[in-house]
Formats: sequence, structure tokens, C-alpha cells
Amino acid sequence: MTNRYIARSPEIAARLLADEMIIMSVRDSTLFTLNPVATVIWQAADGSTPLREIVERKVCAQFDIDPGAACDDAEAFVAELASHGILFLSDQPIRDLATPAKAVPVEEHSWAR
Repeated sequence: MTNRYIARSPEIAARLLADEMIIMSVRDSTLFTLNPVATVIWQAADGSTPLREIVERKVCAQFDIDPGAACDDAEAFVAELASHGILFLSDQPIRDLATPAKAVPVEEHSWAR
């Protein structure tokens, strides 16, 4: 896993219900339901913390998950949300959420639909 930074898009509506996050894309009204692990990643997506650190310090600390597998799954998860405009990805900290100039292109993943 490279040092990727993630930030939530301002063009969404989100609500925490129990331990799952419900997110709607303003762009196309797509609705996403995040499981508890994905919710932890979502909540930590501040644009200044690398994804690797989020996985190691938050996900692996709260769930019994192998760090290697967790990192791979997290990469695929954030790429999927980024492909829908729900998250921004960058190879450096994201400071301006309205215009993430250094956003990294993402690949399309089909597992989260």
C-alpha cells in the first residue's frame, strides 16, 4: 500500500445508524451502506492521515483483522468509493476538499455494488 490520503467528498449526505454509515451521492443519488469496518475508515478520512495509518491504528485496533489483508481490502474499498465521487484520493495530504488538485486516478472495482 502506498501512502494514500483519503478525504470525504463534500457532495454527499451521510448518517450513522448503529455501527453502519449510510451515504448518498449528491451526484447521482446512489446509496451506499458501509459495514462497521468500512465505517471506521470513512470516519477517519480526514485528508491528512495516510490510509495505512488509519488501517493500522483504527481498523486493526478495533477488529481482529490481519494488517496485510486489511490494507489490501481498504485500498479496494477507497478506490471504489472514489470512483463514485464519495471519497477523494491523493498521494499527499488533501487540504482543500472542494478542489483536490492532486487526486490520484482510481480503477473501477465491482465488489462493492
